Amino acid sequence: MALQWMILTYVVAAEAAIAILLTLPSPKAIKSRVVSLISLTLQPSLFIIPFAAFQLLDIYWKNEHRLMCTGEICTATERDRYERSIYKAQRNAILCVAACLLYWCIYRVCKYYKEIQSIEEVEKRLKDE
Repeated sequence: MALQWMILTYVVAAEAAIAILLTLPSPKAIKSRVVSLISLTLQPSLFIIPFAAFQLLDIYWKNEHRLMCTGEICTATERDRYERSIYKAQRNAILCVAACLLYWCIYRVCKYYKEIQSIEEVEKRLKDE
């Protein structure tokens, strides 16, 4: 189970690095090449959305079927284990949401940049006429 969370963590870290790379100011030639390269990888990396959704469903299912440890019957160790599992579930849910949100941000930035390029080309053609 820990392997899938490590994969999701690495994907979120890579998405964060790509988002930072896209939003940093850079020369137009470099920026257009970076955006075109990232745009080519957007469709294959779409797998992260259903993967994160599946992980969120797994978290929800485990939360619904988790044994409650709130009474005086539980020992301190059991209570600590219960609290740690809740914290891990919250962390993993935030990780899933971050993966989806970062993917959407990268997609929108690339799309906006392509729209700006096409508008600039149209403006340049109209100026030349």
